[in-house]
Amino acid sequence: MTVRTPVETEILTLARPWLRSLNRTTSAFSRAAAAWRLADVVGAAGFAAGLAFGIDALTRSLAEALPFLALALVSALARGFLAAKATRAGAEAAARAKAHARRQAAASLLAPGAPRGGAAVTAVMEGVEALDGHFSRFAPARSASAVAPLLLIGLTAIASPVCAGIQLFTLLPFIAAMALAGMAAADASRRQFLALERLSTLFLDRVRTLPVVLAFQAESRVTAGLAGAAHDLSRRTQAVLRVAFFSSAALEFFAALSVALAAVYCGFNLLRLLPFPVPETLDLKRAFFALALAPEVYAPMRRLAAAYHDRQAAETAALALARLPVPAPAAAPLALPSAPQIRFEGVGVTYPGGEAAVFDGLALVAPAGKITALLGPSGCGKTTLLNLLTGLAPLTAGEVRVGEARLSEAGAFAADLAWAGQSPLLLAGTLADNLALARPDASRDDLETAARRAGLSDLLDRRGGLDAPLDERGGGLSGGERRRLGIARALLKPAPILLLDEPTADLDAQAEAAMIAAIRQAAAGRTTLIATHSEALAAVADQVVRL
Repeated sequence: MTVRTPVETEILTLARPWLRSLNRTTSAFSRAAAAWRLADVVGAAGFAAGLAFGIDALTRSLAEALPFLALALVSALARGFLAAKATRAGAEAAARAKAHARRQAAASLLAPGAPRGGAAVTAVMEGVEALDGHFSRFAPARSASAVAPLLLIGLTAIASPVCAGIQLFTLLPFIAAMALAGMAAADASRRQFLALERLSTLFLDRVRTLPVVLAFQAESRVTAGLAGAAHDLSRRTQAVLRVAFFSSAALEFFAALSVALAAVYCGFNLLRLLPFPVPETLDLKRAFFALALAPEVYAPMRRLAAAYHDRQAAETAALALARLPVPAPAAAPLALPSAPQIRFEGVGVTYPGGEAAVFDGLALVAPAGKITALLGPSGCGKTTLLNLLTGLAPLTAGEVRVGEARLSEAGAFAADLAWAGQSPLLLAGTLADNLALARPDASRDDLETAARRAGLSDLLDRRGGLDAPLDERGGGLSGGERRRLGIARALLKPAPILLLDEPTADLDAQAEAAMIAAIRQAAAGRTTLIATHSEALAAVADQVVRL
């Protein structure tokens, strides 16, 4: 009875089913790539026949040989075309599989309670790229190698049944050697991918904590740790290369042995010097046809063997990706005709991990089209209350109703929300690129109008308008300008609900007054919830709730 390791069990029960489900998104291109590879059998047969009959005809006259040599040339060109088509279809299958996996993994990382560390980021970045070879090379080669060698052996049998028998006999140890090499490569490949994951995770986590590293003068320890992880990756990569070298040598040995046996047999048969009787007598064209096809029998298996490492790398990566939490389906827009009433009915929120409940039996009504300010000390749950509507906090008791819709059924109301947080997300690009995150189809006039309504006129005039460059850290922007950018996005998104989280924090009195004016514009005609410490901002609300 075979005893599997826990990792092997997980690969069988988790990674491979995950890869098969991903393969369904690319099945048309995978089948096309395999079909083009399989069509190469016709090209190989045409090339071998043209060469065999052409050389046989050359013994009589050049004119008689030309049609056959032309067939060989056309077949060779056709084989190049088929290889290009197979490569292109495989690349398209891999691109679609990676795009689907990347979207799925990114959605998993954004799900509530999902891992946020370097290991998760590495799984998405390195793991998704590791899928490329599986879909572009291994999957088509596996399908073609199951049929193509037998077809080629069958074609060989038409010219020489004995040569076909030799190829079939030597194919068995070739397959056995490939299986043994695959098993040896599997563990080495998994260890290499895990070493790469450890190095990437360590590097990402140390970059994130770089200020702490510098503050505690731990540069030498961090450098030593990274060097150790890099050395471990180098050692495991060399182990993979050693296995690949020895497996390639073994496979080439059996392939060369088959061709050599066929060549010796054909040569002695043509010379009538065989030391044992055989049921056939070869002529030049039949012998040459069998010899020309002999290397082709192993070509599909060689491609499969060369891509076998891609399978192992993909399975290890799939294991990391399949362990990510399954993302919840995106909430569909409610198609609300106007700003709705929001009711919190006996709401309870408890985060995983045994922490105390943030809320227990909270009841609150936010009137339709009005501003509700949530006041209270830090940690009282103001942000959590907003996060309930976006799906970033778990509803563990009670119900939240937006109009007639229930949060317990919808999961989130993000599609109907305009959101401005304490630290708006910034992307490297222009000011227009960052504003358009709220509404990608907005015109430049709409972008500029929203920016000026949010109080960003000075920024536009000072930095050259919407094409002003921004980096991901918001270099050159004040805290107030960043918050106004969030307000501008809220103005751009035509959502009936507006959520604001501490929009005036850390602003002086003059900046706060300007921000409050921008907020009043953004909140017009919407149901608005504002989490704040500011009494001045609460003064403009239609309702104030103290938590």
